[in-house]
Formats: sequence, C-alpha cells, structure tokens
Amino acid sequence: MKNIWVAAADGDISRLTQLVDHQSFSPNIPDPYSYTPMHAAASYGQLDILEYLISRGGDVNITDNDGDTPLYTVETVETARFLVQHGAVVDRTNNEGISPIEHLNEDFSHVASYLQSTLTSPTTVQSTHPHPNPPSQHLQNIASESLTSELMASVQDIIRRAEAEGHDPEEEIRQAVSRTVLQGVVTGFDMTTTQTDSDERRPSAIDATPAKRPRPEYGPDPKA
Repeated sequence: MKNIWVAAADGDISRLTQLVDHQSFSPNIPDPYSYTPMHAAASYGQLDILEYLISRGGDVNITDNDGDTPLYTVETVETARFLVQHGAVVDRTNNEGISPIEHLNEDFSHVASYLQSTLTSPTTVQSTHPHPNPPSQHLQNIASESLTSELMASVQDIIRRAEAEGHDPEEEIRQAVSRTVLQGVVTGFDMTTTQTDSDERRPSAIDATPAKRPRPEYGPDPKA
C-alpha cells in the first residue's frame, strides 16, 4: 500500500483521498527526510494532486530541512507557473543562501528563466547590461523549441480545463502567449549575458539530466 509521499508523486488521487480525507494525514506531513507530499507532487509535475493538496491545506511555501520549498523541486515551467500562481515565493533563499532560480539554473535553465521573468521586467534587464554578446544559433533554436513546447502544453491544458468547466479559454490562451513572449525575451537575455562556451557551461532543457530526489520506497504509513 502506497504511503502518502509515493501517492503524491504517482498522482494517485484515490489513495491520497483515503489518507487525507479519511485518515487525517496532512498534505504538509514530512517524511523521515523532511520531504512533504507537496514537494513530491511538485517534483513529478502532478498539478491535479497539487491542486487537491492545496485545497486540503497544502502550503506551497512549506520547507524541508534544507529550507527548500516545493518550487525548488520543479522540472517544468508549467509546474513552476502553477506554484507561483498559487502563492509560491520566488524571491527567497534556502539555508545555504541559494534561491530557487539559482538552484534550478544548471539542470532546468528554462524553468529558472521563467522564474526570473516573474521578478524582472525586460526594460530593467536591458539597461543593466547595455552591450551583450549574441548567443549562438544553436542555443537560440533550443530555447525556441523549449518555449514552443511549453506553450503548446499550457494551451492544451487550458483548453482541457475550459472544456471541463464550460468556459471560453480565449483570454487564458492570450495570457499564456503573452507570458511566453516575455519569457522568450528574458531567456534570450540570459543566454546573451552568459555566452562563453555556453554549450558546455549551460545545459539546455533538452540535454539536461534530471536531479530528482529518489522517490521514497520505505514501508506504508502508520494507520494505512
């Protein structure tokens, strides 16, 4: 029988409902390593599970023993956007003084760029670095493909939810496109200011190797 952390990572809403609604487990309960169901669901991009956990008192800014919130565990822009829209704090640091942007930048630079875009306007960025070096065409192509993929996934999710809820998705789609344009500006600037052998120094979203915390596999919860 799955414990609450594995159920959250797997997207097992039936098991979570049993544990949270019927056995009074908290969405913020830490495992022996201080990892919570909120962290697990965020790490595996389980948006429906995150929405359920939040509705049951899940804290998007809950911290583990390292001071990391669920935002530190995300691997996609879609999950990061969901957390930010539900109150996740981007402008913060963990116990080692590392922000979510810094933490994600090496392996998930596209997510880090999105988070940066929530803090900094393009005009401010451009005035800080007036003479950037242009990024390579290779990096530009990778960034463009990544942004297009994220936008398509976001639009599909918006349409799916709109059909389920019976409302017009046009405004949400327009906002998603606007966010992607802004993200593209910030991503281009980010590549420009760090362009020195960038293929070796900055892994792309396509080439990145995930650094996900192993899913907990110890025995089932008490009372399960």
